[in-house]
Amino acid sequence: MLRLILKKLGLLIPTFIGVTLVAFFSIRQLPGDPILLLAGERGVSPERYQELVERFGYDKSIWLQYLSYLGDLFQGNLGNSFVTKQPVLSEFLTLFPATVELSVCAIIFAVVIGLPAGIIAAVKRGKTLDHSVMTTALVGYSMPIFWWGPLLIILFSGFLGWTPVSGRISLMFWIEPVTGFMLIDTLLADEPGAFASAVSHLILPSIALGTIPLAVIARQTRSAMLEVLDEDYVRTARAKGLSNFRVVGVHALRNALIPVITIIGLQIGVLFAGAILTETIFSWPGIGKWMVDSIFRRDYPVVQGGLLLIAAIVMIVNLIVDLLYGLVNPKIRHTE
Repeated sequence: MLRLILKKLGLLIPTFIGVTLVAFFSIRQLPGDPILLLAGERGVSPERYQELVERFGYDKSIWLQYLSYLGDLFQGNLGNSFVTKQPVLSEFLTLFPATVELSVCAIIFAVVIGLPAGIIAAVKRGKTLDHSVMTTALVGYSMPIFWWGPLLIILFSGFLGWTPVSGRISLMFWIEPVTGFMLIDTLLADEPGAFASAVSHLILPSIALGTIPLAVIARQTRSAMLEVLDEDYVRTARAKGLSNFRVVGVHALRNALIPVITIIGLQIGVLFAGAILTETIFSWPGIGKWMVDSIFRRDYPVVQGGLLLIAAIVMIVNLIVDLLYGLVNPKIRHTE
């Protein structure tokens, strides 16, 4: 196991370096001048412009700028936002709970519906219910968030009026941020109606963000269950007269969950990618919307720092999933 951990950690280093290259050079391909943004709306004199260029190192070659950027990273310095003048890490940690809350709700929605749907489709293999579940999963996987999100708003917020359009909580409430997680903070505030308002604001974004992971989990669960249901020990369990619920829910599902756990872990990256569009559509104040706004503002430190932090989180989660997979299935530890 120690050898597996060291091998996985060794792979993270070149991956992280690759992410720094992408983060540094991609933002610089966009049109616009960050110096003019720093100067403000009134413009800047040529002398002041040159002073700012030298201060931020933009007079150096692009590779020297990159090496200087790496040096700051190794010191734990992600820089300050050009717009707010605040440290990038501080802003990220302030907004990150909102994205985590949305992502957790989305993955819970995906697992609670996707896992049973996949099991039912496998048990009813080849029947109408199986075809219906898989067709619905394919449609859900094929729907882009930028189309699915507005459609949900039009239907449930505009036409039916069941849910709010955007935000994390109604403007009628002001909740003191304690943990950054609105569901927890509303409970701590003990203000009547605040928790219900926070839940209602989470429904549509969670559905929009969790639809694609739901479809993936359903299809993967069905595939894994079909393989397990054909095993000899499952036939033996049926021959012993065990109930269908016990055969499927205990004997088969336990082994089918191994690849499903991996798929669920890999959806973390999908959630972060989808959160960018979801938070923008629903005006959700998380890191996704923060990143989009920073791209439009040409806020280099925020875009670079945000990409690195998101990539680091995804890599760590994938590492944990790999290790859990090795614990659940010991064969993996011997083949790595």
